[in-house]
Amino acid sequence: MYSLLNADRPPVFCPGCSHDRITRALDRALLDAGLKGEQIVIVSDIGCSGLFDTFFNTHAFHGLHGRALTYATGLKMAQPELNVIVTMGDGGLGIGGAHVLSACRRNLDVTLLVLNNFNFGMTGGQFSATTPWTSRVGSGFLNQLERPLDVCRVAASAGAAYVRRCSSYAKNLSKEIENAIRFQGFSILDIWGICPGRYTKRNRLTPQIIEESLAQMPAVDAPIPENQREEYGRHYRKLAAELRPVPLPKKIEAQFEPPERQRRGVMILGSAGQRIITAGEILCLTGLFAGLQTTQKNEYNITVLRGPSITEVILSPDKIGYTGIHRPDVILALSQEGVARRTAVFETLDNTALVIQAPEVTVPSCKAKIHTADFKSQKIKSADWALAALAVLAKMNRVIHTRMLTAALNFKFKNKILESSLELVERVNRAEQAPK
Repeated sequence: MYSLLNADRPPVFCPGCSHDRITRALDRALLDAGLKGEQIVIVSDIGCSGLFDTFFNTHAFHGLHGRALTYATGLKMAQPELNVIVTMGDGGLGIGGAHVLSACRRNLDVTLLVLNNFNFGMTGGQFSATTPWTSRVGSGFLNQLERPLDVCRVAASAGAAYVRRCSSYAKNLSKEIENAIRFQGFSILDIWGICPGRYTKRNRLTPQIIEESLAQMPAVDAPIPENQREEYGRHYRKLAAELRPVPLPKKIEAQFEPPERQRRGVMILGSAGQRIITAGEILCLTGLFAGLQTTQKNEYNITVLRGPSITEVILSPDKIGYTGIHRPDVILALSQEGVARRTAVFETLDNTALVIQAPEVTVPSCKAKIHTADFKSQKIKSADWALAALAVLAKMNRVIHTRMLTAALNFKFKNKILESSLELVERVNRAEQAPK
């Protein structure tokens, strides 16, 4: 009989483990659904359920504990024609609970098989999110402090469109799995089973007890009537198709030869409100107009009402593998706040480096050449100091020159902002003395 099971890597579980039955039922379900290996991707979690991806001749992805649904979501969105099946234990379900809830809310066409054996079987039999409080497990009394999770009730309340629970010993298990796979939307199947290696060494659990326990559980309809809605992927593509197309980025042709055709790192140290990030973007554009590779790394501001105060820009004729700067060639010191955050950097500077500083800013002692730009005497507002510092850098013919900067401004801005920016650059050019 045709099978998708991998003959070179046959299923290997503890004798009597219910996972073996689920493996073979999944194989039967895939065949009865008429699916071929290239139409399927199995995304597995960590633990005994994480072995499933190696047992089938299908596409596969082996993820981190509790995170399998995140990878499955990306796969389904990128390749909607694939049948995406996730195998996860009750341990992974608890660890990745937020991802499970998101999947229920989202209703993407993914099938989640929860191999529920009520403990962390692979790591020692510790209690999981579904362990009964009366059980004896490898984590002492901790399971007595928590109420076990009802997987199906939680999934239904979170918005899952298809929810079922069943025994791994059910005669129709393959049909249960097939129905979940065929459902067009998110389906979750809570499959109860036995872990002989850990759980049943301390707790009495048999297929009959599982059947009796399931019969006492609240009934779960599949599909859930109140949760029926359009499948997420189709709905997403329909709404996305109604949006105006995003224009392609404007192409910048190299027009100038840069004053320095070596890799150069420029660090702008300022404070919130000085348009530090914008200045970094402009500097990147100047590099593009000279045919250079450029990167920009911005400081992450942890506060809400204050903007970033540091940006690091690299301009290079070669590919740039890492965006950060350990020893900058140029520092624009525009605020004491920014300098204080990068004090140690000044110790790395040698006599080839350049520091352009506002007169109000004190920089640590260093070997770099210091150039003080008196922006206040030129009546330049603090918000414009970053652009003014770029104009000084261009006037000094270091890293960039004025024509490169002007081209970048014409590309970046329009109308009044462009006029005021160009006027600022011209004012700085008149005020700054040409380098000796």
